[in-house]
Amino acid sequence: MNTEAGRILVPLARSAIGRELGQNPTATADAEWLHAPGATFVTLTQDGRLRGCIGTLAAHRPLADDVTANAVAAAFRDPRFKPLTDDEFTAVRIEVSLLSPAEHLAWDDEAGALAQLRPDIDGVIFEYGHHRSTFLPQVWEQLPDRTEFLAQLKYKAGLPPDFWSSDVKLSRYTVSKWREDDH
Repeated sequence: MNTEAGRILVPLARSAIGRELGQNPTATADAEWLHAPGATFVTLTQDGRLRGCIGTLAAHRPLADDVTANAVAAAFRDPRFKPLTDDEFTAVRIEVSLLSPAEHLAWDDEAGALAQLRPDIDGVIFEYGHHRSTFLPQVWEQLPDRTEFLAQLKYKAGLPPDFWSSDVKLSRYTVSKWREDDH
């Protein structure tokens, strides 16, 4: 998607949050491509720090609905943070990431899996039994080392950072992303 998509998706996310706070929404979602299924993450930052991030890994509803639902969830239901307040609303910055379909990786061992990860390109989904986690490609900025990236992904899934099993499943995806400050 092009930069024009961001000029629609980011305000759509902000309007959804504003609507929950009792404000009048200003964004409209009438472009035809917004009705096609899409998987997104909406990330909120405040003063450069994470303030909420919720998303969908697989496209299962119209893109406009996915963005608005994830924006509201990131603002009010991310379990790591208290719900966003009116006072914080103007200070928070919004980023929308549109995910490509996930691609399953095949490997023989952890070293083989690590070799397939593309820093700054791949978002990664880690799965083992009922344990599941993901990092968007943007997380490579904080965790540029593949081994540390995967270790933190395992930790996020509730497993020890040194855990490994042949039953681990890894998938990768890419994103198109738009930040509020870019518009």
